[in-house]
Amino acid sequence: MSNVKIEKPLTSGSAGKGALFSGLSGKMPKDTGIFIVMIGIALIFEILGWYIRDQSFLMNPNRLLLIVLQVAIIGIIAVGVTQVIITTGIDLSSGSLIALTAVVAASLAQTSDSISPMYPGLLDLPAAIPIGAGIGVGIVCGFVNGFLITRTGIPPFIATLGMMVSARGLAQYYTKGNPVSFLSDGFTSIGQGAMPVIIFLVIAVIFHIALKHTRYGKYIYAIGGNMTSARVSGINVNKYLVTVYTIAGGLAGLAGVVLAARVSSGQSSMGMSYELDAIAAAVIGGSSLMGGVGRITGTLIGAVILGLIKSGFTFIGVDSYIQDIIKGIIIVAAVAIDMRRNRKKH
Repeated sequence: MSNVKIEKPLTSGSAGKGALFSGLSGKMPKDTGIFIVMIGIALIFEILGWYIRDQSFLMNPNRLLLIVLQVAIIGIIAVGVTQVIITTGIDLSSGSLIALTAVVAASLAQTSDSISPMYPGLLDLPAAIPIGAGIGVGIVCGFVNGFLITRTGIPPFIATLGMMVSARGLAQYYTKGNPVSFLSDGFTSIGQGAMPVIIFLVIAVIFHIALKHTRYGKYIYAIGGNMTSARVSGINVNKYLVTVYTIAGGLAGLAGVVLAARVSSGQSSMGMSYELDAIAAAVIGGSSLMGGVGRITGTLIGAVILGLIKSGFTFIGVDSYIQDIIKGIIIVAAVAIDMRRNRKKH
């Protein structure tokens, strides 16, 4: 049975028009629809900027830098979350993992100038140690998620919800609620300037290639398309599910390390609601919560759309709670369109 060939069901191209632009012609290039939506949103805020504030939204370098930095952190998480969603799973733990991995990495990146170091005997360590520790903690937590889901039968929603609560609690216990500061220059350098964006783009390219051109990608699309058929065809479903959640945890760990380096501090409050933004970026970018559909390119555009919306509404003076309401409406609309599209296919 293990030699049976698996054809990729509902291939990544199925979401090519994006969840918000599914009515466009199927002949259009992949992600054209969602890309047009992104451009349209940017132009709307540009017009509103001139109308309300007599200022340009798009021509402010500092604002654009802030957008891409926000997109980079959310985008790193969203790359992992996209792969989880393709398998019909969900990961609610990534925001809390950012906090946990950030404080662990920061505690090992402190310098001899620290007023109250967490580990007085482990100061001025090479940057590779705190970076590796942070990512390693994320990997372990992601593996636990995958193990619970595959070995105990706990639904992904419950398993990752439990990890979300536990990881946040561990971060608070680890730091006693205090920020971890006085971090080495070598460590903070990975969060400065364009480095977060470069890291995000490298990660996005790696997993774009993995999903499109490797057995790993082929199998997780098959699992998301029909898990029973995947098992019958000889795919080790549990192995690949554990791998997907482990990767998602590792990427959350990387995001936590980059965020701690960017703000030169590790705090247990970091990453609040980041998991929802990551899920939103994937869904807006065309990933289907029904499984079997999703692409990294669409997720990247979805993350940019979220960054534009947040920055644009702040620019024109919309209150943050109104922004959350609008974001929620956009997410629900994207999911509703995805469900309608899937009903038509079946």
